[in-house]
Amino acid sequence: MKKRHQVLLVLSILSTITFLDRIAISTAGERISNDLGLSAVQWGWILGTFTLAYGIFEVPTGLLGDRLGAKKLLIRVVLWWSVFTVLTGFSTGFVMLLAVRFLFGIGEAGAYPNISIALSKWFPAFERGQAQALIWASSRIGAGLTPLLVIPIQQNFGWQTSFYVLGAVGLIWVIFWYFWYKEEPSQANDISKEELQYILENRQLEDHTPKQSVWQMLNHKNLWFLLTMYYCYASGAYFFQSWMPKYLQKGRGISEEDLKFMSSAPFILGAVGCFLGGVLSDWAVKKYGKKWGRRLIPMIGLGLSGISLISAALITNNTLAVILLSVGLATMDVTAPVAWAVAMDIGGKNSGTISGAMNSAGLIGAYINTVSFGYLATTWGYFFPVMIIGLLLVIGSILWLKIDANYTVSSSQ
Repeated sequence: MKKRHQVLLVLSILSTITFLDRIAISTAGERISNDLGLSAVQWGWILGTFTLAYGIFEVPTGLLGDRLGAKKLLIRVVLWWSVFTVLTGFSTGFVMLLAVRFLFGIGEAGAYPNISIALSKWFPAFERGQAQALIWASSRIGAGLTPLLVIPIQQNFGWQTSFYVLGAVGLIWVIFWYFWYKEEPSQANDISKEELQYILENRQLEDHTPKQSVWQMLNHKNLWFLLTMYYCYASGAYFFQSWMPKYLQKGRGISEEDLKFMSSAPFILGAVGCFLGGVLSDWAVKKYGKKWGRRLIPMIGLGLSGISLISAALITNNTLAVILLSVGLATMDVTAPVAWAVAMDIGGKNSGTISGAMNSAGLIGAYINTVSFGYLATTWGYFFPVMIIGLLLVIGSILWLKIDANYTVSSSQ
């Protein structure tokens, strides 16, 4: 296996762990709510506080990654979030759980921007879509595995134990990363001269020292279309990551035993969508150029996803609803690797900062929709906020018409 593919494999394992830790609390939602006496509105705040903290610290952590490198930042990120994953299991009430999940969000902020920094150093520019595809497919595999792994642990040992186990897994990854990863390909002793030359000649990256301030980079019309699109996308993605288990149980009366499989199915198809999105986008770039190659696949995917979610909200048959939700996540998730590849394309030497800004915009949407979901579900029923999310996805699809991966933040428009 080539050295850059080894790096991709280790980062993909991290992406899987990230979503195991993130989805665990949603899978345990009904048990935690019953044990701690939490209402639907309080649960919305528990889920939302993570996205709030994650969004606030995403850009600063991406900026630090551009300056200090992905190795140091990912050690800090994974070590921090693993500790607070464990502490989630020690929570005894609403206030404590709210504080722990906020601090957990601070810890996890910057994970994917710093993964992007590592990929930008280790992969040629024209392989970025496929690399991001595997990263995001791995995240969905982690999310899909969570109910299958976590629910049996919760049933046999209590919901707290699942967080202790997942925290330990993150700590093991940190130890390996510390001793194994090299910031630059040229620092690795086990890379061939041919592969090193191939990477350095094609990564289109001179250095990682920011030449612009954050405010100068944000004063870029193309970037704002990307941020707004990702706001819409993440509003849908975080429904699956946060509210979907409760939606299936409370909104559709699905049992915990059936939940293991019904809440896993959308993420398994989501993994397929992530992988196909990156592969098809890289193919389309070669065929149609970067502008339409990066634009076409997610534009179609988000539109189909929005229609699927609106349809799922309106029908009464649970099996058909889960199928539509699964199709919705699969078509939605063709966007994830392409959006992150575009952030790398237009970010250039500042890919960590731009990736962080994009993810922060998404997390604002995730926060607003995660918190409001509890209020809307309580007032109008669980179907109503799902319809709103579907509409946002359609809007995100239209916004791709204004995004051009050719224009970097250093270029004038």
